[in-house]
Amino acid sequence: MISKRWGMQVGLVVAVALGVSACSGEPPDTHPDQPVTKRRAVFKEMVQTLEPMGMVARGRKDYQAAEFLASAVALEQLASKPWAYFTADSNYPPTKAKPAVWDKPGEFKEAQQSFEVQVAALVQAAKGTDLDAIKASVSQVQQSCKACHDSFRKVEAN
Repeated sequence: MISKRWGMQVGLVVAVALGVSACSGEPPDTHPDQPVTKRRAVFKEMVQTLEPMGMVARGRKDYQAAEFLASAVALEQLASKPWAYFTADSNYPPTKAKPAVWDKPGEFKEAQQSFEVQVAALVQAAKGTDLDAIKASVSQVQQSCKACHDSFRKVEAN
């Protein structure tokens, strides 16, 4: 009786999981190298690295110089990584990239470089003690992200 009940519970969990994944509406990344999945993973790591610094910049988290600098350096190490996954054959669902990524490669490259420059400036600011300059630098990085998203990322429907 216990094993039958266990089997029913496992079956229910599997059915719910499949149902939820089917409702997500997003196709899986079926490309053999999964560039969309890989670049999304890097972007997610970037967000997780930048957000605590944004909290400091907005006064929602205490500033700890060593921790902040370590986050800035980690972001700098990530800053160049996602671009390699924007290959010519990676414009397929589930991408959220606009066709402009491939139609305007020069502008896309400029946006990448601008982001990397802003992140490098953040690292330099984080090495100093001027909290206002550090906050301003975080804002510049965030503005760089937004500018790139505005030009090169599809708006998600709610």
